[in-house]
Amino acid sequence: MVTVGSLQRLQATTLSTLLLESPDPSSIAIVDVRDDDYIGGHIRGAVNFPSQTLDATLPTLIRKLEDKETVVFHCALSQQRGPSAALKYLREKERLAKLAQQPQEGEERKPAVEQKVYVLDKGFVGWQEVYGEDERLTEGYRKELWKDGYWM
Repeated sequence: MVTVGSLQRLQATTLSTLLLESPDPSSIAIVDVRDDDYIGGHIRGAVNFPSQTLDATLPTLIRKLEDKETVVFHCALSQQRGPSAALKYLREKERLAKLAQQPQEGEERKPAVEQKVYVLDKGFVGWQEVYGEDERLTEGYRKELWKDGYWM
């Protein structure tokens, strides 16, 4: 069983390279679990699934990401909400995989895509310090909200 300690971290520089140089950027999903602190910008193409509603929306998220090869979770700092969301996601996928192994009469199942699941190291705070003003990588960035830790 996966634990917080076994979650893999991904550096912002590695993610930016993946996003800019991947032969298939659509195989990468970024899940931003920030809540009210979502303002001020986000990683281009990220989906926002606020941590406050994640328990209720987890089945939708799993279906939405089923064909993605790489999934990256983050929050503001990726110290609590991001890792917690990644853990919930992985555990629910694990539970569903076990259920899928049980034969269901008349139901065809397609094989699940092997996914790499990461937590973005230092979260959006770390991301925006390097890539906030890079419009290829960040959307809706408002520098004034990040100046001097104003977002906190």
